[in-house]
Amino acid sequence: MKFQINVCAGPSSQGAYSAYRFCQAALTAGHQIGRVFFYSNGVYNANELLSPPSDETDLHQCWRQLGESKGVELVVCIAAAVRRGMLDANEAERYDKNAANISPPFIVSGLGQLVEGALEADRTITFGGGA
Repeated sequence: MKFQINVCAGPSSQGAYSAYRFCQAALTAGHQIGRVFFYSNGVYNANELLSPPSDETDLHQCWRQLGESKGVELVVCIAAAVRRGMLDANEAERYDKNAANISPPFIVSGLGQLVEGALEADRTITFGGGA
Protein backbone atom coordinates (compact mmCIF):
# COMPACT_ATOMS: atom_id res chain seq x y z
CA MET A 1 0.00 0.00 0.00
CA LYS A 2 1.22 3.52 -0.78
CA PHE A 3 0.61 6.27 1.78
CA GLN A 4 0.68 10.04 1.65
CA ILE A 5 1.33 11.46 5.12
CA ASN A 6 0.30 15.01 6.04
CA VAL A 7 1.88 16.50 9.15
CA CYS A 8 0.12 19.58 10.56
CA ALA A 9 1.67 19.42 14.04
CA GLY A 10 4.92 20.95 15.25
CA PRO A 11 7.98 18.89 16.25
CA SER A 12 7.27 19.04 19.99
CA SER A 13 3.79 17.55 19.59
CA GLN A 14 2.52 14.01 19.83
CA GLY A 15 1.00 14.36 16.35
CA ALA A 16 4.36 14.89 14.64
CA TYR A 17 5.99 12.08 16.60
CA SER A 18 3.10 9.73 15.79
CA ALA A 19 3.42 10.61 12.09
CA TYR A 20 7.12 9.75 12.15
CA ARG A 21 6.53 6.45 13.99
CA PHE A 22 3.74 5.56 11.56
CA CYS A 23 6.10 6.12 8.64
CA GLN A 24 8.71 3.87 10.23
CA ALA A 25 6.19 1.12 10.94
CA ALA A 26 4.66 1.30 7.46
CA LEU A 27 8.05 1.07 5.77
CA THR A 28 9.09 -1.82 8.02
CA ALA A 29 5.87 -3.63 7.06
CA GLY A 30 6.73 -3.26 3.37
CA HIS A 31 4.45 -0.35 2.50
CA GLN A 32 5.50 2.78 0.63
CA ILE A 33 5.45 6.39 1.79
CA GLY A 34 5.14 8.44 -1.38
CA ARG A 35 5.46 11.79 0.30
CA VAL A 36 5.31 13.47 3.67
CA PHE A 37 3.69 16.89 3.32
CA PHE A 38 4.29 19.38 6.13
CA TYR A 39 1.55 21.99 6.46
CA SER A 40 0.44 24.55 9.06
CA ASN A 41 2.63 24.26 12.19
CA GLY A 42 3.99 21.03 10.76
CA VAL A 43 6.45 23.12 8.71
CA TYR A 44 8.47 23.64 11.90
CA ASN A 45 9.60 19.99 11.61
CA ALA A 46 11.87 21.18 8.78
CA ASN A 47 13.62 23.83 10.89
CA GLU A 48 17.27 22.82 10.98
CA LEU A 49 17.94 25.32 13.78
CA LEU A 50 15.91 23.35 16.31
CA SER A 51 17.93 22.14 19.28
CA PRO A 52 15.76 19.97 21.52
CA PRO A 53 16.99 18.98 24.99
CA SER A 54 19.12 15.84 25.06
CA ASP A 55 16.35 13.83 26.73
CA GLU A 56 13.87 14.55 23.89
CA THR A 57 13.65 13.06 20.41
CA ASP A 58 15.22 15.26 17.74
CA LEU A 59 12.35 14.94 15.30
CA HIS A 60 14.00 17.16 12.71
CA GLN A 61 16.92 14.75 12.55
CA CYS A 62 14.56 11.76 12.47
CA TRP A 63 12.72 13.19 9.46
CA ARG A 64 16.03 13.97 7.73
CA GLN A 65 17.22 10.39 8.20
CA LEU A 66 13.91 9.05 6.89
CA GLY A 67 14.23 11.21 3.79
CA GLU A 68 17.88 10.41 3.18
CA SER A 69 17.97 6.71 4.02
CA LYS A 70 14.54 5.64 2.77
CA GLY A 71 14.12 8.09 -0.11
CA VAL A 72 10.89 9.53 1.29
CA GLU A 73 10.06 12.90 -0.24
CA LEU A 74 9.72 15.56 2.48
CA VAL A 75 7.70 18.51 1.16
CA VAL A 76 7.17 21.73 3.11
CA CYS A 77 4.21 23.92 2.10
CA ILE A 78 5.68 27.17 0.84
CA ALA A 79 2.78 29.40 1.96
CA ALA A 80 2.71 27.96 5.49
CA ALA A 81 6.51 28.06 5.73
CA VAL A 82 7.02 31.66 4.60
CA ARG A 83 4.21 32.81 6.92
CA ARG A 84 6.15 31.25 9.82
CA GLY A 85 9.62 32.49 8.85
CA MET A 86 10.71 29.14 7.47
CA LEU A 87 12.84 29.63 4.34
CA ASP A 88 15.09 27.56 2.14
CA ALA A 89 18.02 29.26 0.39
CA ASN A 90 15.95 30.24 -2.66
CA GLU A 91 13.15 31.78 -0.62
CA ALA A 92 15.61 33.59 1.66
CA GLU A 93 17.14 35.21 -1.40
CA ARG A 94 13.73 35.95 -2.90
CA TYR A 95 12.57 37.73 0.27
CA ASP A 96 15.96 39.40 0.83
CA LYS A 97 16.62 37.59 4.13
CA ASN A 98 20.12 36.85 5.34
CA ALA A 99 19.52 33.26 6.45
CA ALA A 100 17.71 30.07 5.58
CA ASN A 101 16.55 27.42 8.03
CA ILE A 102 15.25 24.70 5.68
CA SER A 103 17.80 22.49 3.94
CA PRO A 104 17.73 19.21 2.01
CA PRO A 105 16.28 16.67 2.06
CA PHE A 106 13.29 18.93 2.79
CA ILE A 107 11.96 20.68 -0.29
CA VAL A 108 9.66 23.69 -0.43
CA SER A 109 6.68 23.45 -2.76
CA GLY A 110 3.02 24.33 -3.11
CA LEU A 111 -0.29 22.69 -2.37
CA GLY A 112 -0.19 21.05 -5.80
CA GLN A 113 2.22 18.52 -4.27
CA LEU A 114 -0.35 17.76 -1.57
CA VAL A 115 -3.05 17.09 -4.16
CA GLU A 116 -0.74 15.11 -6.45
CA GLY A 117 0.43 12.94 -3.57
CA ALA A 118 -3.13 12.23 -2.47
CA LEU A 119 -4.08 11.20 -6.01
CA GLU A 120 -1.09 8.86 -6.29
CA ALA A 121 -1.53 7.27 -2.85
CA ASP A 122 -3.85 4.47 -1.81
CA ARG A 123 -4.40 6.19 1.53
CA THR A 124 -3.78 9.69 2.87
CA ILE A 125 -3.36 10.12 6.62
CA THR A 126 -3.17 13.47 8.41
CA PHE A 127 -1.54 13.91 11.81
CA GLY A 128 -2.20 16.99 13.94
CA GLY A 129 -4.64 19.84 13.64
CA GLY A 130 -4.44 22.30 10.76
CA ALA A 131 -4.65 25.84 12.11
